Amino acid sequence: MSVLLVTSSPRGAASHSTRIATEFAQKLVATDPSANLVVRDLVANPLPHIDTDYATGIYTPAENRTQRQAEVVGVSDAVLNELFAADTVILATGFINFNISSTLKSWVDHVARSGKTFAYGENGPKGLVTGKKVYIVLASGGIYSEGAAVQMDHAIPYLRSVLGFIGMTDVEVIRIEGVGMGPDAVTAALAKATAKVDALVAASAHTAIAA
Repeated sequence: MSVLLVTSSPRGAASHSTRIATEFAQKLVATDPSANLVVRDLVANPLPHIDTDYATGIYTPAENRTQRQAEVVGVSDAVLNELFAADTVILATGFINFNISSTLKSWVDHVARSGKTFAYGENGPKGLVTGKKVYIVLASGGIYSEGAAVQMDHAIPYLRSVLGFIGMTDVEVIRIEGVGMGPDAVTAALAKATAKVDALVAASAHTAIAA
């Protein structure tokens, strides 16, 4: 099993999404002695926002690319190689202005590439990244999974849509919500998320044994 962990919170060691996602990845790997963990920290090593060189470079034959085009496409290729090599993908993000972090959005922009992760055919677009399990770890100050604020959550609907577009439809969400509502709320949110992580790890280990 190969696990790809992508973290994106700017809060460093104080990040709840990074903490829970990292613990989750480590627990998954611990259940399989042959497992491999790859970590992409988008804060320590942010991906460049897509620009003209990227937009033109991905459609230019490699031998005809400028040095700058080759560099930015090379970055995207490296990210794609990590994604295709993974069996399990864990995406961690804070809930920032009702959506995902801009650093994670850049990751999405680099992996959503025509001819690489999706293709257009007679029946419309087809996702090319298949057979992977995806977990989204989302931390938010308020409660957006239920109640009146549900309509303000643009993070999970967006990620489900774009991941599904490129073929990753097996998506599980782990929420750490209400962390802006005081210390007790933080403790409760972390405990709930940890309990879900442990249940998912146990289920994953059981599936692996059954297989």
